[in-house]
Amino acid sequence: MVNFMKARHAGGEIRTLDFLKYRYVSAVISLLILVSFFAVYAYKKYTTIDGHTFNYSVDFTGGIQASFVFNKPVTGEQIVSILEKKGWAGSVTREFSAEEHLVRVKKESKDVAQEAEAIRNALKEGLGEGYTVSIQQTDSVGSASGATWRAKSLAAIFIALFLMLLYIALRFWSFAYAMGAIVSLFHDAIIVLLLFLIFDKEISMNVIGAILATLGYSINDTIVIFSRIRENVALMPTKSMYDIINISITETLSRTLLTTFATTLVVIALFVFGGETLRDLSLALLVGIVFGIYSTIFIATPVLYMLYNKKSA
Repeated sequence: MVNFMKARHAGGEIRTLDFLKYRYVSAVISLLILVSFFAVYAYKKYTTIDGHTFNYSVDFTGGIQASFVFNKPVTGEQIVSILEKKGWAGSVTREFSAEEHLVRVKKESKDVAQEAEAIRNALKEGLGEGYTVSIQQTDSVGSASGATWRAKSLAAIFIALFLMLLYIALRFWSFAYAMGAIVSLFHDAIIVLLLFLIFDKEISMNVIGAILATLGYSINDTIVIFSRIRENVALMPTKSMYDIINISITETLSRTLLTTFATTLVVIALFVFGGETLRDLSLALLVGIVFGIYSTIFIATPVLYMLYNKKSA
């Protein structure tokens, strides 16, 4: 049941939602999310034959990708099915149009053109009479290069988190504000990675970019609320930090909801109409943005409140 508090502000008496009342519930939920992430990761690590955890794209694993043009409409499911039967297990397709598909196979070859030609022949044979298949472009990524990109992507996320931590600490000149922001951002990243881990979605450069974009979007919302908290601390010297945080969240709630709703509409349109190429990217953005509201209100501010009280004690 939603609880209301009454607080007196410069504009008069306002009704304030008691968000901090649920800080222990949100802490348990977040702990379950974190435990679930490590549990699923460990389960996949020790139950799969090759220690497979995340489903990395060819950018991170190494392999071959080739763009094929067909004279008739073909579905990605048809292509994957044919390649599975011909020995290219774990193939991934991206649909640019009904007649143009990007095919990725996790197999390294010294002769990329020859391997692409073998895939083309397999597709032509599997599709049957009446189909012609032509190769538009081929490319390859070595396994060593893929491992390097994995390390760089992970480093990019941690560097982004550190720089945001530094920015918040300098802007608000407070360890409590900085830690509240960074814990919520870490929570956002874990949520997206957990979803991709559970459903075995492909981690690509686009998804890494979406995670970084989500962190940037979430920190913006957190800064808005934190700025209002700092303003209200000066305007309401007699109020407790508990009341000030609830008042500040309530005052910025309409802005948070409207901005997130408008952004979500755009991302949903991207998810529905963007095609298979942008599907994983838009999914990562959608999950990150939606859960960004939760983390800002129920993670960042409770952490701020906890550390602020210790600092004041």
